Amino acid sequence: MGPKLPVLVSAEQIRRRLPELAAEIERDLAPGRAPHLVGVLKGAFVFTADLMRALRIPSSVDFLALSSYGKGTTSSGEVKLLKDLDVTIEGRDVIIVEDIVDTGLTLSYLCEILRARRPATLRIAALLSKPSRRQVPVTIDYLGFEIPDRFVVGYGLDCAEQHRHLPDIVALDGGGE
Repeated sequence: MGPKLPVLVSAEQIRRRLPELAAEIERDLAPGRAPHLVGVLKGAFVFTADLMRALRIPSSVDFLALSSYGKGTTSSGEVKLLKDLDVTIEGRDVIIVEDIVDTGLTLSYLCEILRARRPATLRIAALLSKPSRRQVPVTIDYLGFEIPDRFVVGYGLDCAEQHRHLPDIVALDGGGE
């Protein structure tokens, strides 16, 4: 099975953080408003589902898919829209649900696309952030965890479609912190 991978964020830490993030979202919404979660496939599908279940208010969900990594472990810097939204977001309180914010290029591109569709509000929820890698400024409204510059997998995040099933966020690169 190979050596044990170093855990950066445990399944228990994620389980404890989800209701806190949901409460932050609920606090920021106008009374009677329902958030429309936009999960970024494929990495954020687990986080999106768990965040939606943690919300104590009605919400809706849609998904889109972008590509900036291909099969490697570093961003190519080129972003492609692979799957668009199924419903309109105009006038809605939209929360982009992202697995990890690294350079910020993908998220910046996505925000630009979605702002053009005139949502009432556009906020960002990210499970993980690597601020040391940021190339463009992005504001994360709801952040799960800040992590060092390591290549991570687990809890939906993958490397060439492997490791999504792991319950913890683990470092695959074996590098130091």
